[in-house]
Amino acid sequence: MTDRAALFQTLSAELQLGPVPQSLVAGALVSGSGDGITLEDPYARCILAEYPDCEADIANQACAAAAAAQQTWMTETNAAGRGNIMQAAATAIERRADTLARMEALVAGKPIRDCRTEVAKVVEMFRYYAGWADKLHGQVIPVPSGHLNYTLREPLGVVFQITPWNAPLFTAGWQIAPAIACGNGVVIKPSELTPVTTIALVKIAEKAGLPKGLVNVLAGLGPTAGQAAIANEHVRKVVFVGSPQTGRQVAIAAGRALKPVVLELGGKSANIVFDDANLKHAALGAQAAIFSGAGQSCVAGSRLLVHQAVHAELLDMISTGMNAITLGDPLAEATEIGPISNARQYAHVTGMLTAAQDQGGQVLTRKVLPDTGYFVPPTVLAGLDNTAPAAQTEIFGPVVVAIPFETEQDAIALANGTSFGLAGAVWTDNVGRAHRLSQAIRAGTFWINSYKAIHVSSPFGGSLQSGFGRSSGTDALAEYTSPKSVWLDSGETPKIAFGYVS
Repeated sequence: MTDRAALFQTLSAELQLGPVPQSLVAGALVSGSGDGITLEDPYARCILAEYPDCEADIANQACAAAAAAQQTWMTETNAAGRGNIMQAAATAIERRADTLARMEALVAGKPIRDCRTEVAKVVEMFRYYAGWADKLHGQVIPVPSGHLNYTLREPLGVVFQITPWNAPLFTAGWQIAPAIACGNGVVIKPSELTPVTTIALVKIAEKAGLPKGLVNVLAGLGPTAGQAAIANEHVRKVVFVGSPQTGRQVAIAAGRALKPVVLELGGKSANIVFDDANLKHAALGAQAAIFSGAGQSCVAGSRLLVHQAVHAELLDMISTGMNAITLGDPLAEATEIGPISNARQYAHVTGMLTAAQDQGGQVLTRKVLPDTGYFVPPTVLAGLDNTAPAAQTEIFGPVVVAIPFETEQDAIALANGTSFGLAGAVWTDNVGRAHRLSQAIRAGTFWINSYKAIHVSSPFGGSLQSGFGRSSGTDALAEYTSPKSVWLDSGETPKIAFGYVS
């Protein structure tokens, strides 16, 4: 056993998980019997564990367990009590933050400093939505018929959630917290490459008082466990975070079952720098926008649109700055960028880089890399226009395409010139211009003189190939509840006439 595999076993024991990943169903760890799945450390390129796919049978058991626990959650615990349990869960997660962060760094290849921040954000998510648990109420509507008409916001029942490998713990909290605050049961399937921290998160919440079975975790594959959960009769809605290609398959499967979906997909976000911007701040922002997390973020600023007058200067600043970024072991405190999270994604990123060079792209990159790991260096691609595949396809790595522009209208046209609509940013000292671009550019999230600021209280989502629906803020409460309209005839004689309400 390698040292990294031994560390995996140590962390698993501390989190009270089994020696290999298992599904969590009704509070119990359950082993699958399907095809084998390998967990690989993307830094050491060694096998951490191997486990069997949970397959359809366990997925169906999880859906049934969520349905039963959801009824108990709504009937035996009042709204304030549900909020109190979520607050207790947040405290318990906070106490295990270091172990969770170390496991996330090991399995997902994210720098430990980033993982600690993401655990803190998960704690914040549980606390934020705990505060909403007893504030989900309807309205009284003064309808003209004289009836007493009021609305209720009711939970959907069971929600099936699918989360990705690039931020498994963060996206688990992002989805679970609003769903259970609204009174739903959950079946969640993290990526088969990174299931352990989601399993650990739910076990910690259960020890803090969350009913067993309210949230169930599937350790398995999409074509087997995922498809079975989508089709299961208990599931009322499907939430997917991941690539547009897989999101389309999920939406088709949910559509066949007549189930609504929320899709949080990819992006090709434009980070726009005008000649009146503070270039030092813009350069730092551009580096953070694309290089942090090794570029494995749906909102990454992967297209850098720069005014022609400062294009060369800004690229020189970014190229100089990226040589000072520390690449290395995700578990090391000094590491700022870790490896690409898995071999398949590494092949995709490096393949896109090779193709871009073949198409005439000029590559600005650092030459020194760690001796091991799926590392792609911070890279700027210049000399390509907005129609190039590297400017239109989500690379999902630390690679930014730099494109010059001349006028404000050029910048807007370039920014909107993709099939995505997730995020964007502008760097300028002109307040009017900043507001004009924020309105003109198609994006669910837009930053002015900053990048990547998000918070659980603010809505997040996109349009077109970036998906639809919103997964945070109060908008998520609408996604996880259904309005019911109640009519009371309070008059002495009925107002009902044949065929219509008078």
